[in-house]
Amino acid sequence: MAEKKFKSLKEFYPFYLSEHTNTTSRVLHFVGTGLVVLAFFAGFLFHNWRFFLLMPLVGYSFAWVGHFFFEKNKPATFQYPGYSLASDFILFYDLLTGKQAFVVKK
Repeated sequence: MAEKKFKSLKEFYPFYLSEHTNTTSRVLHFVGTGLVVLAFFAGFLFHNWRFFLLMPLVGYSFAWVGHFFFEKNKPATFQYPGYSLASDFILFYDLLTGKQAFVVKK
């Protein structure tokens, strides 16, 4: 069976959510994305480019631990890097505002 090819972020995001149903994984994604946001602002605030270098390391390390150890799936980043990155920030916002829950009802 051929794998589905997503043509838009709107089409991709429901798939992204289906790959992020484990509570611990969602918490790890939230923490990692939050640290990315903090590193971004710290880089500007302190005029230190090292914070920008930390962004992918911090963000992906938390997310990939969530995928490999808790979700037991492969991160969508490998096949859809742009959509996946955008979806990380959408999920972060949705969790922050309560649109999505950390605990997914199955």
